[in-house]
Amino acid sequence: MTDLAAEAPIVGRSLWADAVARLKANKAAMVSLIYLVLMALVCVVGPNLLPHPYTAIYADYVRVSPSLSAYPKPEMIETALQDVVRRMRADLEEWHEADGRIFLTVSGPKPIDERVTRYLDRSNSFKDTRIESKSPDGLKLTMSAMIKEEYFFFGTDNTGRDLLTRTLIAGRVSLAIGLLAGCVAVAIGVLYGATAGFMGGKTDEVMMRIVDILYSLPFIFFVIMLVVFFGRNFILMFLAVGAVLWLDMARIVRGQALSIRRQEYVQAAEALGVGSGGILRRHIIPNLLGPVVIYMTLLVPQVIILESFLSFLGLGVQEPMTSWGVLISQGARNIGSANFLLLFPAFFLVSTLFALNFIGDGLRDALDPKDR
Repeated sequence: MTDLAAEAPIVGRSLWADAVARLKANKAAMVSLIYLVLMALVCVVGPNLLPHPYTAIYADYVRVSPSLSAYPKPEMIETALQDVVRRMRADLEEWHEADGRIFLTVSGPKPIDERVTRYLDRSNSFKDTRIESKSPDGLKLTMSAMIKEEYFFFGTDNTGRDLLTRTLIAGRVSLAIGLLAGCVAVAIGVLYGATAGFMGGKTDEVMMRIVDILYSLPFIFFVIMLVVFFGRNFILMFLAVGAVLWLDMARIVRGQALSIRRQEYVQAAEALGVGSGGILRRHIIPNLLGPVVIYMTLLVPQVIILESFLSFLGLGVQEPMTSWGVLISQGARNIGSANFLLLFPAFFLVSTLFALNFIGDGLRDALDPKDR
């Protein structure tokens, strides 16, 4: 029995393994994590699988309602035919449907050119137009065309663009902006705050006074200045915005670094002759990863909301590119007549923000050393 016990020693579990186990036990955080991963995959892959490009305009389907069935609806066919015939500068005599095709007879005061079939082919409702018959004097022409079926599961916007594709493209842009600006803010904040907290003394005093000065600048004024300098390139602009949002991170990291620098293992490293840069890389920053990861999950939704706010004001993403903020801005102007333009992007934005906040709460509980 003694030999068996010696062969099977008790294996301990690291703090990170314990944190992962605690995070997995948090159902809200895990469901939110799965939802966020699926949301990111859908936003990245979805627009490539949908039949409608996010810039494609369907003039026959401006602000149509969401539907699981194909457009055009039966009651829309006659209106679409009248619009096409009007562009032909002719009169619609009669039309009927047979064998899956639409047959229409048009007339005019002058002989009708057979090339008018291009008007049907160019429309969003018909395709495969053929000449069936023509009167001897050329004043009447009978044509047939197939109905071009289009699916708009989220409806279309004010210019006839598919809202589903644009919502997914907007999610791709909003999530990318949130991660991009968040990573920039974390990188700058961690390095700045860790350096200030570890160095201490006058160096810490000067560095934190710089942070206080930057805090005093009006944020919207600063963003307007960034737009003037960087133009409407949202990647450069939100890189710069991320370079402003590091202030909170710097304060958090600085406080943690002041506590860590007094620990015995840091003093031992100093006694062994390890330089300041080595202590920062090997001891200070690795032990700050817990608070940093938690704040990162809270910073990303903050950046997404900021982007939505700036786009709502017209300072963010510009057409034809879109984001959830842009779509919500457009939907708010049409809430009385087409509320679906607001509901779908707002649902995607709100659900993503909820998921990120639940993940942040789960990480906070999992990484809290006082709650082990």
